[in-house]
Amino acid sequence: MIVREAKLKNGTREQYFALDEAIRTAQLIRNKAVRFWMDNADVTKALLYALCKDIAKDFAFAKKLNSAARQASAERAWAAISSFYTRCKKGEKRKGYPQFKKHCRSVEYKVSGPKLSSDCMSINFTLWF
Repeated sequence: MIVREAKLKNGTREQYFALDEAIRTAQLIRNKAVRFWMDNADVTKALLYALCKDIAKDFAFAKKLNSAARQASAERAWAAISSFYTRCKKGEKRKGYPQFKKHCRSVEYKVSGPKLSSDCMSINFTLWF
């Protein structure tokens, strides 16, 4: 898997706003997924994906973030949850209970979303928000 990171420099006010909104939305989805796991028994990854869909129905701003990015946020929550269970099974003293994220500064796009140029120096925001 290739991971590319990009930072917006000299963007317009609208681009910075769209980027901040996407980051806050991804953080909200991850935190809601962790809360859903805390409040319910027998939560699975599939239920967290369904939760993403419900969040998009309930909040108009969440629908602006594409479904792959919403699901990636749920996957991050699931990774924290499954790591916690793994550490519990191993009997480790520090189990690392999944925490809410306050200062998340990233959005993960796996397939679609903003397109990075071939030289990885610019982002095309036309397909986003």
